[in-house]
Amino acid sequence: MNGFSDLTPSESKPSLSHLAPLEAILFDVDGTLCDSDPIHLIAFQELLQQIGFNNGVPIDEKFFIANIAGKHNSEIALGLFPDDVARGLTFCDEKEALFRKLVAEKVKPLDGLLKLTKWIEDRGLKRAAVTNAPKENAELIISKLGLTNFFQAVILGSECEFPKPHPGPYLKALEVLNVSKKHTLVFEDSVSGIKAGVAAGMPVVGLTTGNPASVLMQAKPAFLIENYADPKLLGVLDELDNKGSSEKP
Repeated sequence: MNGFSDLTPSESKPSLSHLAPLEAILFDVDGTLCDSDPIHLIAFQELLQQIGFNNGVPIDEKFFIANIAGKHNSEIALGLFPDDVARGLTFCDEKEALFRKLVAEKVKPLDGLLKLTKWIEDRGLKRAAVTNAPKENAELIISKLGLTNFFQAVILGSECEFPKPHPGPYLKALEVLNVSKKHTLVFEDSVSGIKAGVAAGMPVVGLTTGNPASVLMQAKPAFLIENYADPKLLGVLDELDNKGSSEKP
């Protein structure tokens, strides 16, 4: 099997050896499989400006991170249109349609993702996508990245009692895959998502694709990486590989 030992881990060497033997890996979708947040921002900017939101001044990245990134549309609608949530939900549907049009042209996997998915497949690990995104968005992104057959389940926040940051979506993923939280790792890129994974009892590796490290650290991830080629992650996976192999009879 292809390992990561050819790449040298960084000086900062986090450890998740307590997860061995690793059973499953769970991924968020937006910002975790691909850097889609800039596309979401463009869609929000364009449509909010059309309706004169913020006196016609386009929202900036800071506003997006604080009020939109990682949140379920029901929460976004309430935040943007507190006096007319129904209008907010309709707006979010229109924004998602524009997003899907844009993302079909622009989406690409984060660096190192496809090597990681092969590593997972080679070891027979279970895997699921766990997302607050609408079903159409999640399926489109996963398809465009060539990962439709990779994921054994796609868990939607809208199909759970509560979306992230509630742990429910991640607990449902554990149940569907029939794996233990003690042997499962999560990848996330938002405060909401990291909080959900941590609350579900699993270590979460945070990706700094769309949110500052200082913001993500408030949600208590195990550690942060820039992408899946980050030496910190590669060192952790090699350690898990070695420990898992040594524990097999």
